[in-house]
Amino acid sequence: MSLPKHILVIRLSAMGDVAMTIPVLRAFTTQYPDIKLTILTREFFAPFFRDLENITVFSADLKGKHKGVFGLYNLSKELKNLNIDAVADLHNVLRTNILKVFILGKPFVQIDKGRAEKKALVSGKNFQQLKSTHERYADVFRKLGFPLDLTNPSFPKRVALNSKLQNIVGTDTKKWLGIAPFAAHESKMYPLDLMEQVIETLSEYYKILLLGGGKKEVDILDGFQNKYKNVINLAGKLSLNEELDVISNLDIMLSMDSGNAHMAAMIGVKVITIWGVTHPFAGFAPFNQPEDFALLSNREQFPLIPTSIYGNKFPEGYEEASKSIAPNTIIKKIESLL
Repeated sequence: MSLPKHILVIRLSAMGDVAMTIPVLRAFTTQYPDIKLTILTREFFAPFFRDLENITVFSADLKGKHKGVFGLYNLSKELKNLNIDAVADLHNVLRTNILKVFILGKPFVQIDKGRAEKKALVSGKNFQQLKSTHERYADVFRKLGFPLDLTNPSFPKRVALNSKLQNIVGTDTKKWLGIAPFAAHESKMYPLDLMEQVIETLSEYYKILLLGGGKKEVDILDGFQNKYKNVINLAGKLSLNEELDVISNLDIMLSMDSGNAHMAAMIGVKVITIWGVTHPFAGFAPFNQPEDFALLSNREQFPLIPTSIYGNKFPEGYEEASKSIAPNTIIKKIESLL
């Protein structure tokens, strides 16, 4: 079988999972510069792919013209017009399985999510490091005939900030620390009163840029900005493109087990992560970060961690597991790196 020249790559959501494709796609485009990739994803995520060679983004309108089975049938017809030779499905959900039926006749390789291993991890039967999501993505390309090596990554250069962004963040010479204190589930978040202690201490020495969150969270972050010097809340003020520009200039990102961690890691920024009821063993640690950059809740105190893969399930009393990480532990870790 001849190798495909044009591969359709599917990953529709969520933010962190789409961001995790980037180091794999960058490795692929570096190692196989003659192969064309078309990425099927949501339009909002298109900026993630902006500095990759040989890549075109095809936006899926899943709430509009590509909604439901008929919408997916129409989408499959649009995709066939692109003359793709093979499909790398990095999502493997009901939607992509329906597309698989409509795109019959092309090699269609789907990610093995390792559900049984993850179930064993969460149930406590098998507490060990599972294959990373990045390697699971890479396996899909390997099965299509492209050996892929993720061990020697390259990253884009820091972006020169435009005048709008310079005006917002200022131009002093302090080190820049990004802090993204929110996550999809509260059980994955560091308690905000403790995070405030971290911000208060570190804002004495570093410029702190607060990221992420919806309307309610923006108000909380505005509160931190108003209370402490050298603290700037960027949440709700930037486009995704602008946010990536700023993140590329950070010295360190402090994040939960959330999308912001993966956004920073995909462009080569150092990322310190705080883990509540989830655990890096599930394979969702940010790309290319040393093991000790992950600050973990105390498993002697909370032996059932990880209580779920995504942090959406946990027994009573576990919702503030990350309280077992002292603010001083976080502060010292960041100071040792800066």
